[in-house]
Parts: sequence; C-alpha cells; structure tokens
Amino acid sequence: MKINIKKLYNDVIIPTRGSKEAAGYDLYAYLEEESVSLNPGETYMIKTGLCFEIPDGYFGGVFARSGLASKKNLRPANCVGVIDSDYRGEIMVPIYNDSDKVQVIEKNDRVAQIIIMPYLNVEFNEVDELGITSRDKGGFGSTGSN
Repeated sequence: MKINIKKLYNDVIIPTRGSKEAAGYDLYAYLEEESVSLNPGETYMIKTGLCFEIPDGYFGGVFARSGLASKKNLRPANCVGVIDSDYRGEIMVPIYNDSDKVQVIEKNDRVAQIIIMPYLNVEFNEVDELGITSRDKGGFGSTGSN
C-alpha cells in the first residue's frame, strides 16, 4: 500500500521503520527552534511537518515510542491519536512529560509512531436486551484473580 504524504517544509523527515517487520513508522519532531523543554506534567504540541492522505477504510493510529516512554517518560498526551482518512492537515503529536524532571525534545527526534490500520464501519442497533454470555455483566477483574 502506498500512502501519499505532503511535506510542509523542505527539511522534514519522512516516517521510517526501525526494522523490516516493524508495524510502526517513526514520526519526527519538526521544530522551528533546535529544541523544546517540557516541564513535569506539561504537554507540548509537536509538529511533524507532514500531511497524510490515508485511504478510505483505514486510519492512522499514533502511538508512543517505547524508547521515548521508557527513557524519558514522554508519551502522546492523548495516549493514542486517531488520524481519520478524511483529514488532510498537518500531523501533530501532543507530547506529555510524565516524569518529575524537565525533558528536552530536539529537532528531528523521533516522538511517536504511526500505524496504518483498517477499521469497520458499523451501525448501532438499539435493543431492549442483549444476548447472555458466561461472563455476562462481570466487569473489571471478573475474569481472573490478577
């Protein structure tokens, strides 16, 4: 599958994969300055400088990068971003600092990863009763001891 992308600036980095079988494509920070500092508990909107043309029936899921999360405690503020196929604006990632220290993001740092995924169009059908299962209405923690 080919995804059309548009660079908004000449020096933007196109998404890359860390390995041949990686599901996610790294998104790079496009900053007008060399770096930004995030205080503990602060969110900063990181531009990527890219617009995507995602095919109908698919969306782009924007996920945390494990290295950034485990080394700097930085993650997308919305945990998982959803880029719909009809959106043509710049992809931006709100990065949240979960740590107790000031963290720095440099221009061209990998800040998140995007995975292109299919989705199902559904219709919701209102009913008076739902089918019964063995779990039925058992909620949090109802399927095991852990």
